[in-house]
Amino acid sequence: MPTSAHDEIVLLGLLVAVGFLLVVSRAARIPYPILFVIGGLGIGFVPGVPEIELKPELVFVAFLPPLLYAAAFFTSLRELRNNIKPISLLSVGLVLVTMVAVACVAHALVDGMPWAAAFTLGAIVSPTDPIAASAIARRLGVNRRVVSIVEGEALINDGTALVAYRFAVAAVVTGAFSFWSAGLEFVWNVVGGIAVGLIVAYGIRMVRRRINHPPTEIAIALLSGYLGFLPADALGVSGILAAVVVGIYMGWHTPELTNAETRLQGQAVWEIASFVLNSLLFGLVGFQLPTVLDQLSGYSVLELVAYGAIVALAVAAVRFAFLFPFVYIQRARQHARRSGYRYQWRNATLISWMGMRGAVSLAAALALPLTIDSGGPFPDRSLIIFLTFCVILGTLVFQGLTLPLIVRMFRIEADHLDEKEDAKARIKAADAALARLEELTGEEWVRDETAERLRGLYGFRRDRFTSRFDQDDDGGIEERSLNYQRLRRELLEAERTAIVDLRRQGVISGDVERRLQRDLDLEDARLDV
Repeated sequence: MPTSAHDEIVLLGLLVAVGFLLVVSRAARIPYPILFVIGGLGIGFVPGVPEIELKPELVFVAFLPPLLYAAAFFTSLRELRNNIKPISLLSVGLVLVTMVAVACVAHALVDGMPWAAAFTLGAIVSPTDPIAASAIARRLGVNRRVVSIVEGEALINDGTALVAYRFAVAAVVTGAFSFWSAGLEFVWNVVGGIAVGLIVAYGIRMVRRRINHPPTEIAIALLSGYLGFLPADALGVSGILAAVVVGIYMGWHTPELTNAETRLQGQAVWEIASFVLNSLLFGLVGFQLPTVLDQLSGYSVLELVAYGAIVALAVAAVRFAFLFPFVYIQRARQHARRSGYRYQWRNATLISWMGMRGAVSLAAALALPLTIDSGGPFPDRSLIIFLTFCVILGTLVFQGLTLPLIVRMFRIEADHLDEKEDAKARIKAADAALARLEELTGEEWVRDETAERLRGLYGFRRDRFTSRFDQDDDGGIEERSLNYQRLRRELLEAERTAIVDLRRQGVISGDVERRLQRDLDLEDARLDV
């Protein structure tokens, strides 16, 4: 498609704006989804921005499978099992309650919105997005159980909400709905989606066991969400759940299928892929905002702002109203004065405040069909997209930016479980290495001086991490380690400078330089262990 000079200038301005937002995000330590919302809003009001609109079904298929797969892949299965009760309560019970409550509010207060469209809106805004919330919570040292519950909820409630979304959209498109048939189909969707996900995941695992080529393995990983979603969707079951199941399964088995090089490259690729998909999604809504607002010309600005605020407040209020009764019931059953339960109301407040909406809701809104079976337009489609963006703006931006204040206000302290488990694991790993070293000492290819040097290295590493559990430790071992790291980094920097000089002089090629730099970077990254 030919582009004019004006289009290219607009595109250049948008790219500069994205770069500026990223710099601000790093400097202000604000999670990037929050700035994406602001950036998407800003794009919609840039003069001359071209109108871009993808097919609704393409938006859903293109964005959600990899995003859900990535979220599931990096989720701890142990934390899911340990917190299964609260996660199930939030990811199933709260999703359905939110959908119904938002539907009632929208039908009653948003002028002329029919029930089917209201339930569609409720399903769209019911799932949470964990990226911004967990990023802020981890940085502030919130205890791990709270973060695990919020992340687990966001993972599973996507499946619940999007299955409900599917039924709501079908009711609008066809104009027919049966509670009993929908209930049976819901069960079939869930069971079928999980079954397809397990079958596909097992097949992927068998294939990857026979591959030892990082680019191929990473490419398969990038496609794994689609490999689960597409066959499930073609069979009429939940492709969303299939993609999530594939992600959880592969997240559990991948360490035994890959080598160090694949894992290092794969981690970087997934971070970039998730970042790009989120940025494209929020950029897409920015490009569509002018069209959406044009189609809402029948409403005044005051009406639109009021509707957006009402729906956003309803989403937040339902979450608070749902959580607190269960907290006090649990306190009564667990004896409120017992240590560990006195501050549950603080955790409940924090979990409530972390109920932010994001990319999944946005993709679901943009994926709404343009027309219904009778040939007419999908009722209130533009209004649903606008209200969804308002909910994301209110929860992600306002609650995300004020989350640090809530943490400080309620004096929620870190439990340091990650640091303790990290130290224990490193001690165990050092013990295993020392034991294996003793077994290999008698081998001809193991020189005595080499074995002695490694014995000292692992012995010091074990003593260093053991000292973290010693209340009487004076910090001497840690100081020695930090001084050693400082010296090694000075020497590594000297090596880097020498390598760069050789490349500038034409002594070595760029490929050789990059390979050597990567080796030095890996050494640098391992200094702390």
